[in-house]
Amino acid sequence: MRIGFIGAGKMALALARGFSEKINPTAVLASCPPSDDLLLKQFRDHGFDTYNSNEFVARNSDVVIFATKPFVFPIIMKELKHVFTVNQLLISIAAGLKINLIEKSLKDGDKLKIMRVMPNTPSLVNEGVTVYAPNKQCKIEEEELVERLFSSVGRVYKVNETQIDAVTGISGSGPAYMFLIIEAMADAGVRQGLPRDFAYKLAAQTMVGAGRMVLETGDHPAVLKDAVCSPAGSTIEALDTLEKNGMRSSIMKAVEAATNRCK
Repeated sequence: MRIGFIGAGKMALALARGFSEKINPTAVLASCPPSDDLLLKQFRDHGFDTYNSNEFVARNSDVVIFATKPFVFPIIMKELKHVFTVNQLLISIAAGLKINLIEKSLKDGDKLKIMRVMPNTPSLVNEGVTVYAPNKQCKIEEEELVERLFSSVGRVYKVNETQIDAVTGISGSGPAYMFLIIEAMADAGVRQGLPRDFAYKLAAQTMVGAGRMVLETGDHPAVLKDAVCSPAGSTIEALDTLEKNGMRSSIMKAVEAATNRCK
């Protein structure tokens, strides 16, 4: 099995590195324009084959992953409109591009096996979350393949395509929200006299640990939150301040804004 990436950015490289734990690195191909050869060099440094021809990669891959920016996608589709066959699996990780648009962009697109997949940036450190939605041509074999590959960079979930925009608002954009919270907590620590590097480590590890508690205990976040709050203690005082300043509603509005932007 050969996996080809159309586009060679950070996410493509992260996925390729993860996939190489499941398949031989020589089975991974990537393409992008000559002007982006520095990106391809990173692929070559990991033992992957690289090309400046999208068509070559598309024709010589069993799984083709479109890893380009959404605004580039129409150009790629025009170039590769007649290339694909029913034996290939086509995966798009471009935000906001719906399956029916991809099908309409390709010759006999409704007969091709196409999946819309949304990984997130923590995939760069194998702590990502990926969701996928298959079209009607995909069978259980394609779903199992996607789960096997993408599980190398984190957790994988199947969703209805109608849910992907909302997923993007949470897990796709979510790392940026978390980084902002980490930065704010660290700034507060510095204000209270802590060294900045130490404050970042405290905030980041606290975020990681809290997330693992939710995933591994199965307890409701509110139950875990209440367990930290002592009567008349410092934590409940902090939570009162956050609620009074609209943190909960601000996060909900942020997720809604990101979701709406994807539609």
